[in-house]
Amino acid sequence: MRLLPLLAALAFCTDVSAGPQDVVRTHPAQKVGAATYVIHGPQGVPSVENQSFMNNPAWIVTADGVVVIDPGSSVQAGRMVVAQLRKTTKKPVTHVFNTHVHGDHWLGNQAILDLWPKATIIGHPDMIKGARDGAGAFWVKLMSDMTKGYTDGTRAEIPTVEARDGQEFRIGGKTFRIHSSTDAHSKTDLMIEVVEDRTLFTGDNVLSRQVMNLRDGTFTGVMKETGRALAVDAKLYVPGHGKTGDRKLVEEQKAYFDILMAEVRRLYDEGKSDFEMKPLVAEKLEAYKNWAEWDTNLGPQISLAILEIEQE
Repeated sequence: MRLLPLLAALAFCTDVSAGPQDVVRTHPAQKVGAATYVIHGPQGVPSVENQSFMNNPAWIVTADGVVVIDPGSSVQAGRMVVAQLRKTTKKPVTHVFNTHVHGDHWLGNQAILDLWPKATIIGHPDMIKGARDGAGAFWVKLMSDMTKGYTDGTRAEIPTVEARDGQEFRIGGKTFRIHSSTDAHSKTDLMIEVVEDRTLFTGDNVLSRQVMNLRDGTFTGVMKETGRALAVDAKLYVPGHGKTGDRKLVEEQKAYFDILMAEVRRLYDEGKSDFEMKPLVAEKLEAYKNWAEWDTNLGPQISLAILEIEQE
């Protein structure tokens, strides 16, 4: 796992007094379905200000217990998630799904296991391998660096059960169907469909009104998974970042990528370079300029799109 230049460059904020017993500030859960809850984290990169918390932890209450999706970026974030979860049910956490290898989604596993040590943690086979091969340690250090030590004390509790494409987990009377990929947002991605509830947890393959960081993925893959998410035809889509909603949020992402790729391809055929393309592509995407991470990620997306066009 390579160091993300964006995150490293932003590790500059003022010192804070923090340590391994801390808990991030409270972010209340929203009930989005009959038995489904989501904490919508602030959009952005990990920082001192957000205490590393910036994803969308979620949980589903089943007949036998609770299934958690992506419990957050650190043990401190995970403790906050656990506190909010316990306000909604007295049932134990039995399973955790981690949608991909990026640590802002799964380093909260530690807080789950501290309270429910028998919980089963499930992830993509390539995520498990990558985490064992150094990505876990990388993300623990990165979170500490980005928060000036706030997340210290976090351990990388890596999933132990593999989830493969098309696999179904029957848990507490509900069916959790796996849609996995090896070339999308992180190349280690799961989308988790709760069949009976018609809910799809997209991980970072789909974001809501946020320009995606694709430094570890491919346009081809994430566009394919965006279409796959629409084909599921869920009633409710829970993105990795941004607000939960219906299929319109997925259609917005598809439209954004369709416009970007078509414009980059046209300009590439005209012989323009990436820096020449950026203002022209931005003009075509003006309707999306208020999305989170627009200034940070648009340029790198154009460069990646060019590379993929050249490899065709």
